[in-house]
Amino acid sequence: MPITLDELTTDPHPVLARLRGSAPVAWVPVLDGWLVTGYATAQQVMRDAATFTVDDPRFSTATVVGPSMLSLDGPVHARHRDPFVPPFRPAPVRDRYAAFVAKSTERLIDALLPRGAAELRADFAGPLALSVVADALGLTGVDAAAVRTWYAALVDSVSAVTSGGAPTEAGAAAFRELGERVASTIADPAADSLLVDVVHGHGLTTGEAVSNAAVLMFGGIDTTESMIANLVLHLLSHPAALAEIRADRTLLPNAIEESMRVEPAASVVDRYATRDVTLAGADIAKGDLVRVSIAGANRDPGVFADPDVFDLHRGNARANLAFALGPHFCLGARLARVEAEIAMTALLDRLPRLRLAEPVTPSGLVFRKPPTLPVRWD
Repeated sequence: MPITLDELTTDPHPVLARLRGSAPVAWVPVLDGWLVTGYATAQQVMRDAATFTVDDPRFSTATVVGPSMLSLDGPVHARHRDPFVPPFRPAPVRDRYAAFVAKSTERLIDALLPRGAAELRADFAGPLALSVVADALGLTGVDAAAVRTWYAALVDSVSAVTSGGAPTEAGAAAFRELGERVASTIADPAADSLLVDVVHGHGLTTGEAVSNAAVLMFGGIDTTESMIANLVLHLLSHPAALAEIRADRTLLPNAIEESMRVEPAASVVDRYATRDVTLAGADIAKGDLVRVSIAGANRDPGVFADPDVFDLHRGNARANLAFALGPHFCLGARLARVEAEIAMTALLDRLPRLRLAEPVTPSGLVFRKPPTLPVRWD
Protein backbone atom coordinates (compact mmCIF):
# COMPACT_ATOMS: atom_id res chain seq x y z
CA MET A 1 0.00 0.00 0.00
CA PRO A 2 1.60 3.32 -1.03
CA ILE A 3 2.68 5.76 1.65
CA THR A 4 0.80 9.06 1.57
CA LEU A 5 1.79 12.58 2.59
CA ASP A 6 -1.19 12.60 4.92
CA GLU A 7 0.23 9.63 6.84
CA LEU A 8 3.65 11.24 7.08
CA THR A 9 2.08 14.50 8.26
CA THR A 10 -0.48 13.32 10.79
CA ASP A 11 1.08 10.23 12.43
CA PRO A 12 4.22 8.98 10.67
CA HIS A 13 5.41 6.66 13.42
CA PRO A 14 3.59 3.45 12.37
CA VAL A 15 4.82 3.94 8.78
CA LEU A 16 8.35 4.66 9.93
CA ALA A 17 8.36 1.58 12.17
CA ARG A 18 7.18 -0.61 9.29
CA LEU A 19 9.87 0.73 6.96
CA ARG A 20 12.58 0.48 9.60
CA GLY A 21 11.76 -3.19 10.12
CA SER A 22 11.64 -4.13 6.45
CA ALA A 23 13.69 -1.56 4.51
CA PRO A 24 15.58 1.00 6.63
CA VAL A 25 16.46 2.80 3.38
CA ALA A 26 13.35 2.75 1.18
CA TRP A 27 12.28 4.53 -1.98
CA VAL A 28 9.11 6.52 -1.19
CA PRO A 29 7.41 7.71 -4.40
CA VAL A 30 5.41 10.47 -2.74
CA LEU A 31 8.71 12.03 -1.58
CA ASP A 32 10.44 11.32 -4.90
CA GLY A 33 13.38 10.13 -2.85
CA TRP A 34 14.82 7.66 -0.38
CA LEU A 35 13.71 7.64 3.25
CA VAL A 36 16.25 6.58 5.91
CA THR A 37 14.61 5.32 9.10
CA GLY A 38 17.33 3.35 10.92
CA TYR A 39 19.51 4.99 13.58
CA ALA A 40 22.92 3.77 12.41
CA THR A 41 22.17 4.55 8.77
CA ALA A 42 20.93 8.02 9.69
CA GLN A 43 24.20 8.65 11.51
CA GLN A 44 26.15 7.46 8.48
CA VAL A 45 24.34 9.79 6.08
CA MET A 46 24.58 12.88 8.27
CA ARG A 47 28.28 12.37 8.98
CA ASP A 48 29.29 11.77 5.34
CA ALA A 49 28.83 15.16 3.69
CA ALA A 50 31.11 14.12 0.83
CA THR A 51 28.60 11.47 -0.28
CA PHE A 52 25.36 12.98 1.02
CA THR A 53 25.38 16.75 0.57
CA VAL A 54 23.07 19.69 1.10
CA ASP A 55 24.80 21.58 -1.73
CA ASP A 56 22.29 21.01 -4.51
CA PRO A 57 20.19 23.38 -6.68
CA ARG A 58 17.02 21.73 -5.39
CA PHE A 59 17.73 22.89 -1.82
CA SER A 60 14.90 25.42 -1.64
CA THR A 61 16.20 27.64 1.16
CA ALA A 62 19.28 28.57 -0.88
CA THR A 63 17.04 29.65 -3.75
CA VAL A 64 15.40 32.20 -1.45
CA VAL A 65 18.27 33.43 0.77
CA GLY A 66 21.37 32.45 -1.20
CA PRO A 67 24.28 30.19 -0.17
CA SER A 68 24.72 29.81 3.58
CA MET A 69 25.97 27.41 6.21
CA LEU A 70 22.67 25.55 5.76
CA SER A 71 23.18 24.83 2.06
CA LEU A 72 26.95 24.39 1.67
CA ASP A 73 29.42 21.61 2.47
CA GLY A 74 33.16 21.19 2.76
CA PRO A 75 35.60 24.09 3.34
CA VAL A 76 33.15 26.74 2.12
CA HIS A 77 30.59 25.47 4.65
CA ALA A 78 33.17 25.76 7.42
CA ARG A 79 33.98 29.29 6.30
CA HIS A 80 30.31 30.28 6.66
CA ARG A 81 29.61 28.35 9.88
CA ASP A 82 32.77 28.74 11.97
CA PRO A 83 32.33 32.49 12.67
CA PHE A 84 28.93 31.76 14.23
CA VAL A 85 30.16 29.03 16.59
CA PRO A 86 31.71 31.13 19.43
CA PRO A 87 28.49 32.97 20.45
CA PHE A 88 26.72 29.64 21.03
CA ARG A 89 29.37 27.95 23.16
CA PRO A 90 28.52 27.15 26.82
CA ALA A 91 29.92 30.29 28.45
CA PRO A 92 28.26 32.81 26.10
CA VAL A 93 24.95 30.94 26.29
CA ARG A 94 25.15 31.07 30.08
CA ASP A 95 26.43 34.63 30.35
CA ARG A 96 24.79 36.32 27.37
CA TYR A 97 21.53 34.52 26.62
CA ALA A 98 20.23 32.76 29.75
CA ALA A 99 19.33 35.98 31.55
CA PHE A 100 17.55 37.31 28.47
CA VAL A 101 15.60 34.04 28.10
CA ALA A 102 14.58 34.18 31.77
CA LYS A 103 13.50 37.83 31.51
CA SER A 104 11.50 37.19 28.33
CA THR A 105 9.87 34.14 29.89
CA GLU A 106 8.80 36.10 32.97
CA ARG A 107 7.42 38.92 30.82
CA LEU A 108 5.30 36.51 28.77
CA ILE A 109 3.99 34.68 31.84
CA ASP A 110 3.19 37.98 33.58
CA ALA A 111 0.85 38.76 30.70
CA LEU A 112 -0.74 35.30 30.79
CA LEU A 113 -1.07 34.77 34.53
CA PRO A 114 -4.38 36.58 35.21
CA ARG A 115 -6.15 34.84 32.33
CA GLY A 116 -6.23 31.30 33.70
CA ALA A 117 -6.04 29.88 30.17
CA ALA A 118 -3.96 30.29 27.04
CA GLU A 119 -2.91 28.76 23.75
CA LEU A 120 0.70 28.20 24.71
CA ARG A 121 2.13 27.88 21.22
CA ALA A 122 0.90 31.26 19.99
CA ASP A 123 0.96 33.02 23.37
CA PHE A 124 4.22 31.70 24.79
CA ALA A 125 6.47 29.25 22.92
CA GLY A 126 6.44 31.10 19.61
CA PRO A 127 6.97 34.62 21.04
CA LEU A 128 9.76 33.35 23.30
CA ALA A 129 11.66 31.69 20.45
CA LEU A 130 11.17 34.77 18.29
CA SER A 131 12.40 37.20 20.95
CA VAL A 132 15.57 35.16 21.53
CA VAL A 133 16.41 35.08 17.81
CA ALA A 134 15.78 38.83 17.52
CA ASP A 135 18.07 39.43 20.49
CA ALA A 136 20.77 37.13 19.09
CA LEU A 137 20.75 38.95 15.75
CA GLY A 138 20.92 42.31 17.53
CA LEU A 139 19.90 44.33 14.47
CA THR A 140 19.92 48.08 15.09
CA GLY A 141 16.41 49.55 15.19
CA VAL A 142 14.72 46.16 14.61
CA ASP A 143 12.25 44.60 17.04
CA ALA A 144 10.83 41.09 17.26
CA ALA A 145 7.73 42.09 15.28
CA ALA A 146 9.86 42.99 12.26
CA VAL A 147 11.78 39.73 12.52
CA ARG A 148 8.47 37.85 12.67
CA THR A 149 7.24 39.57 9.51
CA TRP A 150 10.43 38.83 7.58
CA TYR A 151 10.50 35.25 8.77
CA ALA A 152 6.90 34.55 7.78
CA ALA A 153 7.51 35.94 4.29
CA LEU A 154 10.72 33.91 3.87
CA VAL A 155 9.01 30.70 5.02
CA ASP A 156 6.18 31.24 2.53
CA SER A 157 8.73 31.82 -0.24
CA VAL A 158 10.67 28.65 0.61
CA SER A 159 7.40 26.71 0.69
CA ALA A 160 6.52 28.04 -2.76
CA VAL A 161 9.88 26.87 -4.15
CA THR A 162 9.51 23.48 -2.45
CA SER A 163 6.14 23.10 -4.17
CA GLY A 164 7.72 23.72 -7.57
CA GLY A 165 6.98 27.43 -7.87
CA ALA A 166 9.12 30.56 -7.88
CA PRO A 167 10.21 32.61 -4.86
CA THR A 168 7.50 35.04 -3.81
CA GLU A 169 7.71 38.81 -4.22
CA ALA A 170 6.99 39.22 -0.51
CA GLY A 171 9.88 36.90 0.32
CA ALA A 172 12.22 38.86 -1.94
CA ALA A 173 11.13 42.14 -0.32
CA ALA A 174 11.66 40.71 3.16
CA PHE A 175 15.13 39.52 2.23
CA ARG A 176 15.99 42.96 0.85
CA GLU A 177 14.78 44.64 4.04
CA LEU A 178 16.76 42.17 6.14
CA GLY A 179 19.83 42.93 4.03
CA GLU A 180 19.44 46.68 4.51
CA ARG A 181 19.15 46.28 8.29
CA VAL A 182 22.14 43.94 8.46
CA ALA A 183 24.23 46.38 6.43
CA SER A 184 23.29 49.34 8.64
CA THR A 185 23.97 47.30 11.80
CA ILE A 186 27.41 46.24 10.57
CA ALA A 187 28.20 49.90 9.85
CA ASP A 188 27.02 51.00 13.33
CA PRO A 189 29.99 51.25 15.74
CA ALA A 190 27.62 50.97 18.72
CA ALA A 191 25.85 47.81 17.48
CA ASP A 192 25.73 44.78 19.78
CA SER A 193 25.28 42.10 17.13
CA LEU A 194 27.09 38.86 16.42
CA LEU A 195 26.86 39.84 12.74
CA VAL A 196 29.36 42.65 13.30
CA ASP A 197 31.98 40.16 14.46
CA VAL A 198 31.38 37.63 11.67
CA VAL A 199 32.07 40.38 9.12
CA HIS A 200 34.75 42.49 10.80
CA GLY A 201 36.35 39.70 12.82
CA HIS A 202 36.03 36.67 10.56
CA GLY A 203 35.87 38.06 7.04
CA LEU A 204 32.40 37.11 5.85
CA THR A 205 30.94 39.53 3.34
CA THR A 206 27.86 41.53 4.25
CA GLY A 207 25.85 39.46 1.76
CA GLU A 208 27.02 36.24 3.39
CA ALA A 209 26.09 37.64 6.81
CA VAL A 210 22.58 38.41 5.50
CA SER A 211 22.08 34.87 4.17
CA ASN A 212 23.25 33.34 7.42
CA ALA A 213 21.11 35.73 9.47
CA ALA A 214 18.10 34.35 7.61
CA VAL A 215 19.31 30.83 8.37
CA LEU A 216 19.51 31.67 12.09
CA MET A 217 15.83 32.59 11.87
CA PHE A 218 15.01 29.23 10.28
CA GLY A 219 17.07 27.39 12.86
CA GLY A 220 15.89 29.25 15.94
CA ILE A 221 12.21 30.09 15.57
CA ASP A 222 10.08 27.16 14.35
CA THR A 223 12.29 24.46 15.82
CA THR A 224 12.55 25.99 19.29
CA GLU A 225 8.84 26.81 19.36
CA SER A 226 8.12 23.18 18.45
CA MET A 227 10.60 21.86 21.00
CA ILE A 228 8.98 23.82 23.85
CA ALA A 229 5.42 23.02 22.75
CA ASN A 230 6.19 19.30 22.45
CA LEU A 231 7.86 19.28 25.88
CA VAL A 232 4.84 20.91 27.52
CA LEU A 233 2.52 18.48 25.75
CA HIS A 234 4.54 15.41 26.78
CA LEU A 235 4.75 16.40 30.43
CA LEU A 236 1.11 17.43 30.72
CA SER A 237 0.13 14.15 29.04
CA HIS A 238 2.15 12.07 31.54
CA PRO A 239 0.96 13.01 35.04
CA ALA A 240 3.36 10.67 36.87
CA ALA A 241 6.38 12.13 35.09
CA LEU A 242 5.08 15.65 35.70
CA ALA A 243 4.67 14.94 39.42
CA GLU A 244 8.24 13.65 39.61
CA ILE A 245 9.58 16.78 37.94
CA ARG A 246 7.55 19.04 40.20
CA ALA A 247 9.24 17.30 43.14
CA ASP A 248 12.71 17.12 41.58
CA ARG A 249 13.64 19.66 38.92
CA THR A 250 16.97 17.92 38.26
CA LEU A 251 14.93 15.47 36.17
CA LEU A 252 13.92 18.17 33.71
CA PRO A 253 17.03 18.04 31.44
CA ASN A 254 16.44 14.34 30.75
CA ALA A 255 12.76 15.02 30.14
CA ILE A 256 13.79 17.54 27.49
CA GLU A 257 15.99 14.94 25.78
CA GLU A 258 13.27 12.31 25.93
CA SER A 259 10.69 14.71 24.53
CA MET A 260 13.00 15.48 21.61
CA ARG A 261 13.56 11.78 21.07
CA VAL A 262 9.87 10.92 21.02
CA GLU A 263 8.91 13.86 18.79
CA PRO A 264 11.83 15.82 17.32
CA ALA A 265 10.89 19.34 16.29
CA ALA A 266 12.48 18.89 12.86
CA SER A 267 11.49 15.38 11.85
CA VAL A 268 13.54 15.09 8.64
CA VAL A 269 16.69 16.49 7.05
CA ASP A 270 17.43 16.33 3.34
CA ARG A 271 20.62 15.31 1.56
CA TYR A 272 21.50 14.57 -2.08
CA ALA A 273 23.76 11.74 -3.22
CA THR A 274 26.95 12.98 -4.86
CA ARG A 275 27.72 9.56 -6.39
CA ASP A 276 26.18 6.13 -6.91
CA VAL A 277 26.25 4.42 -3.53
CA THR A 278 24.78 1.37 -1.79
CA LEU A 279 23.30 2.18 1.61
CA ALA A 280 21.83 -0.56 3.83
CA GLY A 281 21.25 -2.68 0.72
CA ALA A 282 19.61 0.12 -1.28
CA ASP A 283 21.25 1.19 -4.55
CA ILE A 284 21.12 4.97 -4.56
CA ALA A 285 21.93 6.85 -7.77
CA LYS A 286 23.96 10.04 -7.99
CA GLY A 287 21.63 13.02 -7.56
CA ASP A 288 18.91 11.12 -5.67
CA LEU A 289 17.22 12.81 -2.74
CA VAL A 290 18.07 11.01 0.52
CA ARG A 291 15.75 12.15 3.29
CA VAL A 292 16.85 11.19 6.81
CA SER A 293 13.92 10.59 9.15
CA ILE A 294 15.09 11.87 12.53
CA ALA A 295 11.70 10.78 13.88
CA GLY A 296 12.32 7.25 12.60
CA ALA A 297 15.89 7.02 13.88
CA ASN A 298 14.86 8.30 17.30
CA ARG A 299 12.49 5.36 17.73
CA ASP A 300 14.85 2.64 16.54
CA PRO A 301 14.26 -0.25 18.99
CA GLY A 302 17.84 -1.41 18.47
CA VAL A 303 18.95 1.75 20.28
CA PHE A 304 15.99 2.76 22.45
CA ALA A 305 14.05 0.09 24.35
CA ASP A 306 10.26 0.48 24.15
CA PRO A 307 10.81 3.37 21.74
CA ASP A 308 7.22 4.58 21.60
CA VAL A 309 7.10 5.10 25.39
CA PHE A 310 7.92 8.48 26.96
CA ASP A 311 10.33 7.39 29.70
CA LEU A 312 11.47 10.16 32.04
CA HIS A 313 14.33 7.98 33.30
CA ARG A 314 15.59 6.68 29.95
CA GLY A 315 19.33 6.31 30.38
CA ASN A 316 20.31 7.07 26.79
CA ALA A 317 17.72 9.73 25.95
CA ARG A 318 20.52 12.15 25.07
CA ALA A 319 21.56 9.83 22.22
CA ASN A 320 18.61 11.21 20.23
CA LEU A 321 19.39 12.80 16.87
CA ALA A 322 16.99 15.73 17.17
CA PHE A 323 19.75 18.27 16.52
CA ALA A 324 21.14 16.24 13.60
CA LEU A 325 24.77 15.14 13.45
CA GLY A 326 28.00 15.77 11.62
CA PRO A 327 28.97 19.09 10.02
CA HIS A 328 25.36 20.31 10.11
CA PHE A 329 24.77 19.60 13.80
CA CYS A 330 22.49 22.36 15.08
CA LEU A 331 24.52 25.45 15.91
CA GLY A 332 22.07 26.58 18.61
CA ALA A 333 21.49 23.22 20.31
CA ARG A 334 22.78 24.40 23.68
CA LEU A 335 20.74 27.61 23.54
CA ALA A 336 17.59 25.68 22.58
CA ARG A 337 18.03 23.37 25.56
CA VAL A 338 18.48 26.37 27.85
CA GLU A 339 15.32 27.99 26.45
CA ALA A 340 13.30 24.81 27.01
CA GLU A 341 14.54 24.32 30.56
CA ILE A 342 13.99 27.93 31.63
CA ALA A 343 10.57 28.04 29.95
CA MET A 344 9.31 24.79 31.45
CA THR A 345 10.61 25.66 34.93
CA ALA A 346 8.84 29.02 34.86
CA LEU A 347 5.58 27.50 33.62
CA LEU A 348 5.58 24.95 36.45
CA ASP A 349 6.60 27.53 39.07
CA ARG A 350 4.13 30.23 38.13
CA LEU A 351 1.04 28.54 36.65
CA PRO A 352 -0.51 26.41 39.43
CA ARG A 353 -2.01 23.08 38.33
CA LEU A 354 -1.06 23.71 34.69
CA ARG A 355 -3.01 21.22 32.57
CA LEU A 356 -4.22 20.57 29.04
CA ALA A 357 -7.60 22.10 28.24
CA GLU A 358 -8.24 19.46 25.56
CA PRO A 359 -6.34 16.57 23.95
CA VAL A 360 -3.98 17.52 21.15
CA THR A 361 -1.42 15.64 19.06
CA PRO A 362 1.62 16.84 17.11
CA SER A 363 1.46 17.05 13.34
CA GLY A 364 3.57 18.30 10.46
CA LEU A 365 5.63 16.82 7.65
CA VAL A 366 8.89 18.59 8.59
CA PHE A 367 8.25 20.64 11.75
CA ARG A 368 6.21 18.52 14.14
CA LYS A 369 4.29 20.21 16.94
CA PRO A 370 0.71 20.40 18.21
CA PRO A 371 -1.34 22.67 15.91
CA THR A 372 -2.54 24.42 19.05
CA LEU A 373 -1.69 23.92 22.72
CA PRO A 374 -4.68 25.03 24.84
CA VAL A 375 -3.96 24.93 28.58
CA ARG A 376 -5.55 26.03 31.83
CA TRP A 377 -4.28 26.73 35.33
CA ASP A 378 -5.75 27.79 38.67
